[in-house]
Amino acid sequence: MSEIAATIATDLLTIKAVTLRPNDPFTWASGIKSPIYTDNRLTISYPAVRQHIAHGIAAIIKREYPATEVIAGVATAGIPHAAWVAELLNLPLIYVRAKPKDHGAGRQIEGVLKPGQKVVMLDDLISTGGSVLQAAKAVQAAGADIQAVGAIFSYALDAATQNFAAASLPLFSLSNYPELIKVARQADYIDDEELASLHTWRQDPEHWGVTD
Repeated sequence: MSEIAATIATDLLTIKAVTLRPNDPFTWASGIKSPIYTDNRLTISYPAVRQHIAHGIAAIIKREYPATEVIAGVATAGIPHAAWVAELLNLPLIYVRAKPKDHGAGRQIEGVLKPGQKVVMLDDLISTGGSVLQAAKAVQAAGADIQAVGAIFSYALDAATQNFAAASLPLFSLSNYPELIKVARQADYIDDEELASLHTWRQDPEHWGVTD
């Protein structure tokens, strides 16, 4: 794993954007028990952290997707980071709502997007990828060419891998769940038993912690 992945993992733990509770799990809206809660919206309040994120994403786009013409932020949490990345790369910015506005012009995409333009879409977090892939459909329907979807952090779940493969869209993240729990163990946020439990969750989140 790259140096930036460890840096971002450390940042998220330090500012408490990520909370690990393997012994007192959270419950997602779906009912799934989870030992991790992530609120990457906190990153916008920490200049050093948001600079790590913007420079990290910009570097990946320059290296892997140099033909990119537009940066798209997924509303709402992806918008500020997309703006900072677009500024670094001197590229146009758009943002994409989860669904069209129910008033006015009814736009789902704000900003100027021309058919055929090459776009990288940015969000703050990837769990299964459902919401960002919905936004991606709107960009594709506008005739744009999505180069990739990027995020600050990914849970690295098999469901996301499958969903992005089905959509034929590349996915990248600055850091991810396996890297974060490794960093958390090195920093003594968790012990060996908790680390083992956290590894088990990612392998089968729907049945993690379920007893017969």
